[in-house]
Amino acid sequence: MKRAVKKVLSLALILALSLTLCSVAFAKEYRVAYIARAQADSFAAWLANGVKEEAGKYPDITVDVFDGQANDETENSLIENAITNKYDCIIIQPNNGEAQRPYAEKVVAAGIICITTNARIDGIKGASTVDAQPYEQAAVNARMALKVVPQGATAVILRGPAGNFHADERLKAWKAEFFDKRPDVKIVGDDYANWNKDEAMALMEDWVTKVDKPIGLIASMNDNMCAGALEVIKGNPDYKGVLSFGVDGTAEACLLIEEGRMTATCLQNAYELSELLLSTAHKLLTGAETQIDTDVGNPLYTIDNVAELREIHVKAGALK
Repeated sequence: MKRAVKKVLSLALILALSLTLCSVAFAKEYRVAYIARAQADSFAAWLANGVKEEAGKYPDITVDVFDGQANDETENSLIENAITNKYDCIIIQPNNGEAQRPYAEKVVAAGIICITTNARIDGIKGASTVDAQPYEQAAVNARMALKVVPQGATAVILRGPAGNFHADERLKAWKAEFFDKRPDVKIVGDDYANWNKDEAMALMEDWVTKVDKPIGLIASMNDNMCAGALEVIKGNPDYKGVLSFGVDGTAEACLLIEEGRMTATCLQNAYELSELLLSTAHKLLTGAETQIDTDVGNPLYTIDNVAELREIHVKAGALK
């Protein structure tokens, strides 16, 4: 009888120890460094905030957000610091993909999970990507412009940073899908505003003073720059009919479309990107998968369906 009791107690002890070890294993916490391109950029800030909020759904993940300040040296230094501090996963939103490439490669070489996003850095063996399709993001705008921009209009182009994958692909789409097909449209301004609203305002102020007739088309590679250009001509009766296009689908763009001041935006859904980034990180960290490359969609929003865009931002608390 005593031997049987001892046997039962031993089995109970083994079971209790096994459960303890299992709970310790499941209690593993992962540290993720998110290197944002620039918190001063409205979309980058939207995405960084989304990542922080989404991380709250994962009790085993802690995310630290760092601001690259739209500076390659700053961002590269942040990546190196994250490697030194032995984060389990480093998510990089590049300022300039090629400038960050060798540092992303260092992340992989250090045995740390590396994810590049918005824009992806292609061709890094061992790294995963969560991104969008920048050519199509601009192409849906350009195809609409092809139908609505009047003959003989003048146009300005607001570019993102030189060498940035998204900026380059969006510009390529505008040229192929609109300007190559509409030689009647004269480009009277074309310059880099680097995703920045203030830089776009400065360019637009200069262009407005130099043109012979009001600018008819603003082809902007993101919403932030488009909003800056529109601010310059706000209330100017000569610009009542200006057509303007952006990318990102920010809350500000939503309001501008509702006001009839912005023509269209292609949504690059930072909420969806955030969800994909955290789910991707979690799958890679837990070993559920070893490589993931995925994209979000690129829906176009105009005055006809802007209510749907508003609903997205209302649900997220960005608009009331």
